[in-house]
Amino acid sequence: MLTHKLDALAADHKKALLLLAAAAILWSLGGVLVKLIDWNPMAIAGMRSAIAGPAMYLMAGRRLRFNWSANQLGGAVAYVGTVTFFVVATKLTTAANAILLQYTAPIYVALLSYWFVKERTTRFDWIIVALAIGGMLLFFVEDLQLGTFWGNSCGVLSGASFGLFILCMRRQKDGSPMETVLIGNALTALICLPFMFDSPPEARGWIPLALLGLVQLALPYFIYSIAIKHVTALEAVLIPIIEPLLNPVWVFLAIGERPGLWTIAGGVVVITAVTAHGIIRSSRQHHAQRSTIKPP
Repeated sequence: MLTHKLDALAADHKKALLLLAAAAILWSLGGVLVKLIDWNPMAIAGMRSAIAGPAMYLMAGRRLRFNWSANQLGGAVAYVGTVTFFVVATKLTTAANAILLQYTAPIYVALLSYWFVKERTTRFDWIIVALAIGGMLLFFVEDLQLGTFWGNSCGVLSGASFGLFILCMRRQKDGSPMETVLIGNALTALICLPFMFDSPPEARGWIPLALLGLVQLALPYFIYSIAIKHVTALEAVLIPIIEPLLNPVWVFLAIGERPGLWTIAGGVVVITAVTAHGIIRSSRQHHAQRSTIKPP
């Protein structure tokens, strides 16, 4: 079974890190693959999920637990917003804007943690939130064309949805992310179904579509869900940074799309703020755990 084989592989810490990096690299292909498909972005999002859902189900190779709880369904709805708004944002603005604005998800986690999981938001959290919001605003400075504005707005909504997805997953103490994602993919495919009948892409467009569903979404999520169990919290924060860094690189190499200076500046602020938050928070948690261990 693929799950058991990867789990055994990830038990080696170095190999778990490589699996985590592989997942981030595969995720980073989203921008260039979406750009290569000449189709309605809602249709792309729906078809990607329609392809990824069955693939994830087959990869799981185990009995799934659908409890249809508020958290499981809420996480699925948030997942719909995450993947749909990301594809629309990628089509309407630059790939760099779309992925970097989605990467602001920890901001919303910090803002809503108390209401969702009863975790207190500290003064340091609020400083990070303020810095990240400042970085987000820089994305709207450079180009105020209507299409870019709505693209950036969808990027913000994708980040907010992703933050809600994370919070819903954290509320499922005994749940599994696979079930929530499977429901989310089914809902995405269903909601976007009407758009799929609008001028289907040419034959060559189905290759990046298949890659989006199988290689960019299903496989890396499956790898990530296994590797994350064998790495530290700090490693889980740092390694996924590969995705927002590589995403615009692939797009530039494939179609020559260049992020603007304000986008780069905003991206530096957002990535620095979010990464610093993850590093300091995980180190504090590690220190707290060590302090609670009594000497023999």
